Amino acid sequence: MSNPSGPDLFSAKIHKMQQEIRTDFLVIGSGIAGLTFALKVAPYGKVLVLTKSTEEETNTKYAQGGIAAVMVESDSYEKHIRDTLVAGDGACNEEVVRMVITESTERVKELIAWGAEFDRDEKGRFDLAREGGHSEHRILHHKDNTGFEIERALLMQVHSHPNITVSNHYFVLDLITQHHLGAYVNSKTPGIECFGVYVLDTRNGKLFTVLAKATCMSTGGAGNIYESTTNPVIATGDGVAMVYRAKGKVADMEFVQFHPTAFYQPGQQPAFLISEAVRGYGAILRNAAGEAFMTRYDSRGDLAPRDIVARAIDNELKQSGRACVYLDARHLNLQDFTAHFPNIHRHCLQAGIDVSYEMIPVVPSAHYTCGGIQVDLHGQSSIRALYAAGECACTGLHGANRLASNSLLEALVYAHRASLHAVQYAAQASFCEGIPAWNAEGTSHPEEMV
Repeated sequence: MSNPSGPDLFSAKIHKMQQEIRTDFLVIGSGIAGLTFALKVAPYGKVLVLTKSTEEETNTKYAQGGIAAVMVESDSYEKHIRDTLVAGDGACNEEVVRMVITESTERVKELIAWGAEFDRDEKGRFDLAREGGHSEHRILHHKDNTGFEIERALLMQVHSHPNITVSNHYFVLDLITQHHLGAYVNSKTPGIECFGVYVLDTRNGKLFTVLAKATCMSTGGAGNIYESTTNPVIATGDGVAMVYRAKGKVADMEFVQFHPTAFYQPGQQPAFLISEAVRGYGAILRNAAGEAFMTRYDSRGDLAPRDIVARAIDNELKQSGRACVYLDARHLNLQDFTAHFPNIHRHCLQAGIDVSYEMIPVVPSAHYTCGGIQVDLHGQSSIRALYAAGECACTGLHGANRLASNSLLEALVYAHRASLHAVQYAAQASFCEGIPAWNAEGTSHPEEMV
């Protein structure tokens, strides 16, 4: 129900005040997918990036572990492909898997050229980590805050480009399609077409109509539909919902990945992630009795894919009646552990856990939406002029369970491929005329009043 003490954001008066903005390319979301797409299309026209919070508050920012890519001769595309298919439990699109993995090296090199810094050893080689489901060390990382570093580098590039504008605190309400116009206006072929979006400035309640020749949806996942999630509070599935309302295709929404090791801290939102790289570094999962239990569930032990580890932990909790299991890093060198995982070490200390002689309490927590807006190999959704990249998209890469650290890679590859197609599409597209003002009849405030 509406908040009686707040402004009436949907009043007729505000409808009359509605303004119209035009841009060649519209990007909804400012994570790795949205910013990469923006940088790629910026040489070909004006770009507007809309984000409902601040530009740096994205799922990307919270990615700890890293980005998976084949970067050394001891690794191979075929190994990475096989690992991805196995983790996806038979539900991956193999053509997509091969495409993403074989393009991984070039996309990561491009990210490095944009200024992203990844840890290296004393000889200057990448300090590649290994995570669950991977047969090789192939995870590029920046300590334990890789996403933060990638976001920093991309925002630096975006702010230096004269064709890109980033607007914070703009909540996208709905896609503008033929459903708003009552006819197939400006359409050369049958089907649904995206002409832009309706937007709310959350700071003052003003409404805007934004028209674009091509739009990229990069709004992240939907972790906050669960009580416990590692996702920031902005991850509420807005992009997928908008496409669904517009009669676009979504797929595989039942495949939600739970990360096995979120720090057990009831009431903490979002749950603090204990990166899978910690197990890759040698930490061991133990139950309340102190037993290392993972080899009872899978021969790969603590480095089995996430779905297997999460289910194993859930089973241990049900058998014991306990609220959490533990991650044991006591046998690891504390100085090295702190150097590799400074933020995790700091969080544990703040919570009263000294990892040198205490185990870290952990539980599974909703982490990644494998399904989403269905797209083709070029990031095209079923709605013309609308692309999707990042966690809000369903590409076929992840299948039923995403392989660790493949998400940032997928975002890079699909933002690149979507940009190539969008540039060609926008070159022959025109703005739709006669767009009506936002009609919010029957709309109410989505938050329940307690």
